[in-house]
Amino acid sequence: MPSETLLNQRYELVAQQGSGGMSVIYKALDRMLGRMVAVKILRPNLTKDPAFLDKFQQEARSVAMMSHPNIVTVHDVGSDGATHYIVMEMIEGDDLKKLIKARGGLPFDKALEFGIQICAGLGFAHRSQLVHADVKPQNILINRDGVLKVTDFGIAQAFTDTMTQTRSDVVWGSPHYFAPEQARGERPTPAADVYSIGIVLFEMFTGRLPYVGSSQRELALAHIQGDIPRIKDFKDDLPDDLSNVIAKVMSKRPNDRYKHADQLGHILQQVRDRSRHATLQTASGRMVPPTVVGGRPARAPASARPQPQAPAYAAPAPRPPLPVASGQGAAAPARATPANPRTIPAQTNPLLNPDGTINPEASGGYTGPFLPRRQAKGQGADIVTIILVILAFLAVAGLVPLYLLGVFPLL
Repeated sequence: MPSETLLNQRYELVAQQGSGGMSVIYKALDRMLGRMVAVKILRPNLTKDPAFLDKFQQEARSVAMMSHPNIVTVHDVGSDGATHYIVMEMIEGDDLKKLIKARGGLPFDKALEFGIQICAGLGFAHRSQLVHADVKPQNILINRDGVLKVTDFGIAQAFTDTMTQTRSDVVWGSPHYFAPEQARGERPTPAADVYSIGIVLFEMFTGRLPYVGSSQRELALAHIQGDIPRIKDFKDDLPDDLSNVIAKVMSKRPNDRYKHADQLGHILQQVRDRSRHATLQTASGRMVPPTVVGGRPARAPASARPQPQAPAYAAPAPRPPLPVASGQGAAAPARATPANPRTIPAQTNPLLNPDGTINPEASGGYTGPFLPRRQAKGQGADIVTIILVILAFLAVAGLVPLYLLGVFPLL
């Protein structure tokens, strides 16, 4: 801790939180606003060059202008004598490197979501014409709500722009995550940040770094010349499209990668959506609405589409024919109509024998050619009919004498 624990009569340094090749981080109390903050103090070997300090302050002010949920907010930048510092929001939580060391490879969904958040923060910086130039898990903080926040903007970029000649004498970051062009001493671009995100993704999914070496030179040569490892070689249960994406962003040439973090973030979102769609389809055993990519729904393969099935309908069993009354003969065969699959008993005529001839006993001895189509309701009905016929005959016969006596004139 510096000899003075109070910077500019405002920031009271409470405890050291961490350190790196370029700075030391303290937890501090902002006495003016009454809140806890993080104060990053540059190492003395970086503050000897006025050009670096000017560039650092310029970058810090640019970062302070940004406001994004995945970027650590910069509150202040200043100096107290020979001590130069930057004040940022205090994040209660660990950095991503500690999480990877504790758990190894992260679960697929968590690692993918973390990658999308990293791209969101760096994509916003790229749109603001800022390059991080030192993307690594140590510079990615995770708060208690699981939100990732990228920190340490400006320092690496300022160092790259102003202290190229003395780089070999300064520990200027971790070479495990540097892009090949950075290892060759070239000025980093947003594509260099995209490469570093690819290394972080590789480590999150597999729990290990893609390149290792005993010295900075060996690591630099691995990034420049080494074969690009694939995550499926270490975890074969990961999707092929994810493996292809990470291999692309780890390409040696910047033009072969995505040029900005926003582009990579969009691709990772598509990988996540396709994975969720496949998981829902497998879990439910049926088709779910396809994920919309690029404004149009992705059509599922024919093998995955539901096939038409015959309706689960069975016609009811036919009813047995009604029993035939004694003395009425056998019933005619049952018949079925096309509109109704049920069997309907045929109507029977008790005056007919089964062969269609007249039954004398049932018809009262009648064997003539005519037989009423409808069955009589009883013997009483036949007597009434005969009486009515006789009365009608008598009525007509009674009119004849009246006609002869001249009661009714001739028509």
